[in-house]
Amino acid sequence: MPFVITVAQQKGGAGKTTLAANLAAGWASGGARVALLDIDPQRSLSRWHALRAGNAKATGAIHLSEVAGWRLAAELDRLRKNHDIVIIDSPPQIDTDARLAIRSADLVLIPIQPSLPDLWAAEGTLTLAKAEKRTVRVVLNRAPASGALLGQVTTEIAARGVVQLQSRLGNRVGFATAFALGLGVSETAPKSVAAIELMTLLAEIDAGRG
Repeated sequence: MPFVITVAQQKGGAGKTTLAANLAAGWASGGARVALLDIDPQRSLSRWHALRAGNAKATGAIHLSEVAGWRLAAELDRLRKNHDIVIIDSPPQIDTDARLAIRSADLVLIPIQPSLPDLWAAEGTLTLAKAEKRTVRVVLNRAPASGALLGQVTTEIAARGVVQLQSRLGNRVGFATAFALGLGVSETAPKSVAAIELMTLLAEIDAGRG
């Protein structure tokens, strides 16, 4: 069955678009039919996809759509029919498109850097996802291996009754390097620690789909 993931975070710099791109590249490289739906007005994911189209090292095909507004619901239905996984890069503000993206998701994935402002910025998304009865998971991004702040943020996430994925992505330059080439880290450096972290995250999400 098709699986829709909405990547959402209201705070800039949390790594929302980089996460969406790496998830797409990882699954596509494994043979899944992947579609991206870029409804973030910055269109950074669309620019990444354009770079990918000209890079011979891309190992899996990824479809991109930028349809938004009143045509968004119909476009989501169309993408579901032709793809295994649809990843939505949602806008940073809670607007009509963001609400529909969350309402349509099988999983709302919220990247959070280990900082309280990132967690605070996600509260609007968490409230909306709860109202829509959507499954929500937090993934720690750009995370250190340990530290007092990491523990504090993890405790705060749990206190809100939100499930945090066991997998986390470290603060590794490989993610940004791959993004600048229109690729995922699993394509540019498949044996790197960053790629291993990503593939572990993909496996955890896949395991939770059942």
